[in-house]
Amino acid sequence: MTDIDWLHMQQLATDEFTRRLEAVTDWDGETPDTEWTTKQLVQHVIEEQQWIDPLLGGITVKQAEALIAPLSNDLQAEWERYAAQARAAWLRAKPTTRVHLSYDTVNLDHYLSEQVSDVAIHTWDLARATGSDENLPIELVEAVWTVFEPQQDALEASGLFASKVDLGEDAPLQWRLLALTGRDVRTARPLPRS
Repeated sequence: MTDIDWLHMQQLATDEFTRRLEAVTDWDGETPDTEWTTKQLVQHVIEEQQWIDPLLGGITVKQAEALIAPLSNDLQAEWERYAAQARAAWLRAKPTTRVHLSYDTVNLDHYLSEQVSDVAIHTWDLARATGSDENLPIELVEAVWTVFEPQQDALEASGLFASKVDLGEDAPLQWRLLALTGRDVRTARPLPRS
């Protein structure tokens, strides 16, 4: 992962999510994350951004919890606010920063690549939910692949993702990446816009 410019990928993932967020017309619409509506999906991504600034400041998850504010109903404004706050935190963080997460203390690049991966996958989810462009930039797909592919067995075992969908090695890389997280792009259909 050392040859990937994760700060560039973070900005790219943020920009891609922003474009899909602008296409939302039905906050109660279904998403590929079957337990979440579009609103809940967007709230999840924003909430993950809320944690970045305090955690990069060196405090623990428990300490940071007190700093996480409830989101308003204006999710577009909340995304803009917390995405900008997260970007500023990433840019000022030192490469040697250690981040205290719920499961371990990790280096900066680990947390950054994890965050980029989360936003990238949910960008596709939001694109599918809104019927907008589902194609992610290939450089972002390739970067996230380096995070998820080596831990594909652990992804399913974690319970955070559905079982891997077998697409075969000849499938496009974006499809294979999504398949690692239980998303089957072959059978899912774009949902109608309201």
